[in-house]
Amino acid sequence: MKKNIIFTIIGLLVILTSVNAQNTKHISTKGLAVFEKNGVFKPYKFSRHAIGDNDIHIKILYAGICHSDLHHVHSDWGKEEFPMVPGHEILGRVVKVGKNVTKFKIGDYAGIGCMIGSCRICEACKHDHEQYCEQGPIMTYHGIDRYNNNEHTQGGYSKDYVVAEDFAIKIPANAQMEKVAPLLCAGITTYSPIKYAEVKNGDKVGIAGFGGLGHMAVQYAVALGADVTVFDITEDKRQDAIRMGAKRYVNVNNTEDMKNLNNSFDFILSTIPTQYDMNMYLKMLKYDGQMGIVGLPAFANMPTISLDKFIWQGNRKIFGSQIGGIKETQEMVDYSIRNNIYPQVQIIKAEGKLVNEAYKNVLDGKVKFRYVIDMSTLK
Repeated sequence: MKKNIIFTIIGLLVILTSVNAQNTKHISTKGLAVFEKNGVFKPYKFSRHAIGDNDIHIKILYAGICHSDLHHVHSDWGKEEFPMVPGHEILGRVVKVGKNVTKFKIGDYAGIGCMIGSCRICEACKHDHEQYCEQGPIMTYHGIDRYNNNEHTQGGYSKDYVVAEDFAIKIPANAQMEKVAPLLCAGITTYSPIKYAEVKNGDKVGIAGFGGLGHMAVQYAVALGADVTVFDITEDKRQDAIRMGAKRYVNVNNTEDMKNLNNSFDFILSTIPTQYDMNMYLKMLKYDGQMGIVGLPAFANMPTISLDKFIWQGNRKIFGSQIGGIKETQEMVDYSIRNNIYPQVQIIKAEGKLVNEAYKNVLDGKVKFRYVIDMSTLK
């Protein structure tokens, strides 16, 4: 009897030792990466850091293609590190959890957005604005994870991700999973400034740029009861804007469309990712109106506005906004799913050639409105 008990204890110790050993191992995975500036996507094997006590390991199901992914691949915002696996719009399923995890269990759906860590103790973090962390948020890719041996972070065009549970978003099981990933960037990037501006029923709202971000902004503003006008440079999306609830569509290259717009709007949100005339939109604001900026073009193509324009159009405000904190992102996901607000997506397979083609179409404005990669097809 004693021998049996001893053997049982030894067996349990062996199992526990094995589990602990597994938890200290890096996670081998693969993805699609570019290996140089303006490079093409090719398969890439790499590893994630080991699952910590407060971490979850997700198998990635879908990854959205954001315009900022293109900016990084093309080094539009400064020097980049290669090889690079982009992707910060991530939807997956939890396959392992650390011993202290309470927010998720195995089998849950989880989302990851643009950041996967912050200091958590600065004023910004204490106010649930981790995106403005004074030490710098740790980005989902193109970042240095100072809490995991300064690992270079790689993104969601891959099979696996390991992330602290506090920086993962719970996704309700009834969500349309193939459409969720873009909410983690395009959704929160537009939801946050609309809430900050306190857009309400009856407000006159302009959405400048009707792409991946813009079409989400339209849906949120319409849901809040705003009278929405969409601005873009093509006729191709006019009917889409009306279908999503916009009252008016303005082709800025059409002289007739541009008449009688000054002093018209309570709020304008610019999602434009290229150079444009900022003052044109500033003049469209009503007295005490606001303009939010979320589109960030390449540094070489950055729009500017002269200081005197703020004087001539006094009592009108311009502010910038960067994604949103984790608390607000969870709020946005819950609100979106509850109100059936989703991006319009085109699903593509996880093949380098198809992702390369998607990037070209995004640059040429030929996508309606977000590409999403089905990562389960990655070979």
